[in-house]
Amino acid sequence: MRVTTKLLLGLALCLSAPALAQTTEPAALISSFRVQHQEGRVKSDATLKRIAQDQANAMAAKGKMDHDVLGAFSSRVAPANAGRAAENIAYGYDSFPRTLDQWINSSGHRRNLLMHEAERVGVASARSSADGRTYWAMVIAGGYEKPKPAGAKAKTAAAKPKARSPQACRLKLLGLCL
Repeated sequence: MRVTTKLLLGLALCLSAPALAQTTEPAALISSFRVQHQEGRVKSDATLKRIAQDQANAMAAKGKMDHDVLGAFSSRVAPANAGRAAENIAYGYDSFPRTLDQWINSSGHRRNLLMHEAERVGVASARSSADGRTYWAMVIAGGYEKPKPAGAKAKTAAAKPKARSPQACRLKLLGLCL
């Protein structure tokens, strides 16, 4: 049975489509860059994505690229409950791979991308109706408190020494109770 070139090409495209889709996912692209530089992978996080989306929307609405367009970053990132976090912003690029490339080639943005022990990331974009620019925001975070095993609290409480019950003072000398 003879297989046509078109059939083989179609089959190859079908089989490679999931792999191609994964490579355009921001968390996968950032993770790939991080692994090349001996840092761990990050996973997409809904809370960080919402924080990034709010930032991108505000920059697009105001036509202004500014970290403080919605207020201080520390206040905006507080709902993520991360021990540490950083933000990258950009405008003008229509695709995330091009935006990521610009961040990689900028020392401050690169440092954020390679944040030691980062675990989660959120990336978003918004297009300005006024100037047509695409505004990007990325929030990367780590230092999340690890969940404690259910029995850990009981063990911790049991390990604390009990306070002594007050005893009556038999002899008080120079302010000392003996």
